[in-house]
This record gives sequence, C-alpha cells and structure tokens, in this order.
Amino acid sequence: MTKGSRSHKRFSRRRAQLVKQIEEKGIKDHNVLQAINSIPRHIFVDTAFENRAYEDSALPIGNGQTISQPYTVAAQTELLEVQKGDKILEIGTGSGYQAAILCHMGAEVYSVERHEKLYLNAKEILQELGFRPHLKLGDGTLGWSAYAPYDGIVVTAGAPIVPEDLKQQLTVGGILVVPVGDQKSQVMIRITRLSEEEFKEERLNHFKFVPLIGEKGWD
Repeated sequence: MTKGSRSHKRFSRRRAQLVKQIEEKGIKDHNVLQAINSIPRHIFVDTAFENRAYEDSALPIGNGQTISQPYTVAAQTELLEVQKGDKILEIGTGSGYQAAILCHMGAEVYSVERHEKLYLNAKEILQELGFRPHLKLGDGTLGWSAYAPYDGIVVTAGAPIVPEDLKQQLTVGGILVVPVGDQKSQVMIRITRLSEEEFKEERLNHFKFVPLIGEKGWD
C-alpha cells in the first residue's frame, strides 16, 4: 500500500482540531487555514509517526531533516500573501508538505531540494495527491534562476544571512520569507521588493529551523 492510498478521512477530525489550534495562535488567512485543513499531513511522515502527524510539532523525515511544525508552515505561507496563479519558489522541498499547501492554494510552485531521497519521496507523494509542482534536485541557496522572477520565495531552513541570489529572483512587489540567525534560533524576515534596487525588510518572530546548507548558506 502506498502512502497516498491511505485514508485521508480518518484524520479529518484531527486536522480540524489542528486548524483551530493554529488559528488560536494568530493565523488569520482563511485560504491558509483551509489548505491546512485539506492536505493530509499524515502521508508526508513516516508511518511510525502517523499518529503524531496532527500535533503542532516538527517531526523527523530522515537525512537529518524535519517536516516543519504546522504553525510554522502556516505562518510562512501567510507572510507570502499568496494569490491564485502566483509563481512561488520554495527552498527546501523536504517532505513536500509546504509545496502541497501552496499548490492547494492555486500557486504555481517551484521547489528545490538537495537530498535526493527526500526529493524523490516528495515527488511521488505530490503526484499521488494530484499536484504537479516543478521540482529540482540542487542547491536551493542559489534559487532557481531559469524560472525567475517569482511572486514569492519561501525558505524552509535557517540561513546565516539573506541569500542575495534569492532577493534578485523576486519580481517587483514580490515577497521573500526567510528565517535568519544562528543554528539554534532564527528571526523570520520578510523582504518585499519595492523596485529594481529597493527592498523593504521586516523582522518578525523567532523560530527554529534545520540549517540551510549550500553555497550561500551554512557549509
């Protein structure tokens, strides 16, 4: 039996409880909440963690990586201000859950992952769910310039600095959401491109992510 064939309905009550929990934590975007309520998070985690899939916590997915806490996924997605048809670049496909949320919201998703095993697993699960994001195996810290510019870019790992390549791959009016700090704690930063040369930077809440590895990240 494949992951995708597991019943989505058996966890519907837990998904609804999770949505209520993250709404109480301050997530207001109805489209984000509806996506969290619709995407079966349990098929993105190992079967050993299936019964914990609707806890508001990060869970291991192998290769030293995690599926992000649902509140974190919701918070980053809300900051992107996703509109249907937006072209969104995700740095760190991981389990594929964030990409599924963005696809469900009507975005055209491009996602880069450096671990081949995670890349292949996410690709399989997303296809089983009927989503067709553009996936790439490579160094996400460099972005994906072939398809730039993007309306939004979301980085799902903690960076030591804001990767300049990602800023330059935003369209004017586009938003980059990236956690920046040391390897223990990061501040969520939202950067809006106001013009070709001008950027607005907002420093928001503290989060904890796995390190962003790559040429423009951690070694």
